Amino acid sequence: MKTVEILGANRFESYTKTRDGSRAIIIQDGQILLSHEEISGWWLIPGGGMEEGEKPKDCVVREVEEETGLIVRPTEQFLILHEYYEEYRYTSYYFVCEVTGVGHMNLTDEEKRRGLKPEWIPLQEAIDMFSKHESYADVNEEKRGSYQREYMALKEYMNKDINEQLDRRMI
Repeated sequence: MKTVEILGANRFESYTKTRDGSRAIIIQDGQILLSHEEISGWWLIPGGGMEEGEKPKDCVVREVEEETGLIVRPTEQFLILHEYYEEYRYTSYYFVCEVTGVGHMNLTDEEKRRGLKPEWIPLQEAIDMFSKHESYADVNEEKRGSYQREYMALKEYMNKDINEQLDRRMI
């Protein structure tokens, strides 16, 4: 499993606070499931913060159901991503997940206010969208960082997939 670090332009010399969360790569028929905030126009890979005592794998299952209404089964954890902004270190655990059923969305008031809804879009379209993260550098550091995080995760996912295909051909 790979570990990646993102150093935000606004990071402090050292961090004093941490926040951990999990995110799910869910792909079906060449499309990826993303959380779309209709009010802000932001797109993110489904997931969110871990609750006290929660394991990353349990967090991703809970967060995906809350944000999308889908029940998933994590099949592989493939990436740990650390981000440093101001006094924080954010850690995201990325899982490849498969949909196993339908549950119930349970959005927070903030997610409702932002107009969060799940949407399937072509995987390449998502990669292209997140690859433009630097275009937000002078506008919104949070969006730039979020899009860079998602872009790096999708790049790692694609590299992992290519390497697995090459390994199978060598057998």
